[in-house]
Amino acid sequence: MRIVIAGAGRVGSNIVKDLSEEGHDITVIDKDPQVVENIVNNYDVLGICGNCATFDIQKEAGVDKSDLFITVTPSDELNVMCCMIAKKIGTRHTIARVRNPEYSKQLHFLREELGLSMLVNPEHEAANEISRILRFPSAIKIDAFSKGLVELAEIKIEENNPFIDRPISDIYKNHKIEIIVCAVQRKDNVFIPNGNFVLQKGDKISLTANRKNLSLFMKQIGAYKQSIKRTMIIGGGKIGYYLASQLLELGFKVKILEMNKERCIDLSDLLPKAEIICTDGTSEDQIKECGVEEQDAVVCLTNIDEENIITSLYASSLGVRKTVTKINRMSNEMLDTIGIESVISPKILASNRVVKYVRALQNSEGISVQTIYNLVGGKVTALEFHIESENEYTSIPFRSLPLKNNMIVCCLIRNHKVIFPRGDDTIEAGERQNFWSVLPLRKGCR
Repeated sequence: MRIVIAGAGRVGSNIVKDLSEEGHDITVIDKDPQVVENIVNNYDVLGICGNCATFDIQKEAGVDKSDLFITVTPSDELNVMCCMIAKKIGTRHTIARVRNPEYSKQLHFLREELGLSMLVNPEHEAANEISRILRFPSAIKIDAFSKGLVELAEIKIEENNPFIDRPISDIYKNHKIEIIVCAVQRKDNVFIPNGNFVLQKGDKISLTANRKNLSLFMKQIGAYKQSIKRTMIIGGGKIGYYLASQLLELGFKVKILEMNKERCIDLSDLLPKAEIICTDGTSEDQIKECGVEEQDAVVCLTNIDEENIITSLYASSLGVRKTVTKINRMSNEMLDTIGIESVISPKILASNRVVKYVRALQNSEGISVQTIYNLVGGKVTALEFHIESENEYTSIPFRSLPLKNNMIVCCLIRNHKVIFPRGDDTIEAGERQNFWSVLPLRKGCR
C-alpha cells in the first residue's frame, strides 16, 4: 500500500517502524528536518520536511495517489484539517489522532461528516488497556481476540504454582479446562511450547481461553487474585479521566490524586462520584495520608516515567495487590528486572491500533489475514486469518498436520463457537467466522 504519515514523533515513528517492515511504500512528513533525516536513515521510507497541512507539501508527498493518509501530530485540530485536505486531494482513507476528551462526543460527526476513516486516541486506548488489567488482576496483561470471544492472558509462574518442574501436558490432564499455553518467556528467551515443555519458577506464560475458563484455571492453580474494588489513580490527566469514567461505571471506588488545583476542580465537575484530592501523588507522606495502603490497586499516570516507576514500587512495598505503571520511553524488559510487571505505553498502543487498521484494509483487498498482534515485547507474532476454501490443510486432524517448528494453532472460531484444538480436531473451510490463530517466533528468537 502507498501510505503517507504526517508527524514523526513517538507514535509516528512506531507506525513507520511496523509498516515499513511489512513492505509498504511509505512517505513521512514532519516540520523538523532532523527528525526527517533520522527516520529516513533508520527506515526504508521517503521523507519530506514541511507543513503537512499545506496543499503543496501533501502533493509533493504523493497524497493524491496514496491509499492511506495518517496524521499523528501533537495538534488535534491540525490532524483533522490535514485529513480533510488529503481527502479532497484524493487519498482513499484517512486516520487522525484526536486526544481531547471534548471531541469524544463528536466522533460520529468527525468520521461521517468530515470523511475520516478512523480516529485514534492514545489516552483512551491506554485507559481501555488498564481497565482490562484491573478487571482481571491475576494477569500481567490481557488481550481480546476474535471480537472478544477469546482472551489471551500473560501470567507469571510464582513460587507456589503446582506446575513448576512439570510438563505443560499435566495442565490439560489434571484440570480438564479448555486452554492453550501458546508462548513461554524465560528471562531473555521465548519458546513456543509443546506438551513436553517443562515450566519453571519465574516463567511468564501466555495462554488463550474464554473468560470463564480463564478465571476457573486461575483459581485452580492458585494464581487468582481477589477482584479489585478500590483504585487510586495518581495523575488526573486525560488517561486518568478516561480510566476513572470507565471504572466508576463498573462500580469501582475511585480516588484521584492530582497536583494542579484547576484540574482538580474540572475533575470534580466531570467525575462527581470520584474522590478528587489536590496533592502530590508521588510524595511518600501524601499518598500514605491519602490511604494508599487501603487500596486494592494503584495506577501511576504522571508524565514522568521515573516517578511512575518509583511510586509503583513503593505502593507494592506497602502491600497494594496490583499496580499499573505508565511509561513512554523505557522498555518492558528493563522494568521487569526491578519487579514492574503491568506496564502500559499510550503511544505504542495507539500505533498498534493504526497498524491493525492498515492490516484490515489489506484484508478487504483480498488478503486473508484479519489481524496481527505483537506479543511478549514484540518477540512473538499472533496472526488471525480466515480459511476461505478447501486446501491441503483442511479436514486433516491436527496430529497429522505438517506444522513448522515454533508455531502453534491456538484456537478456531467456527459458527461463533470457540474451539481450542486437540489432536483430533480439524481445520474446516467455507464458514465466515472460521479463524485460526498462529503464534510464530520472529527471526532471532529461540
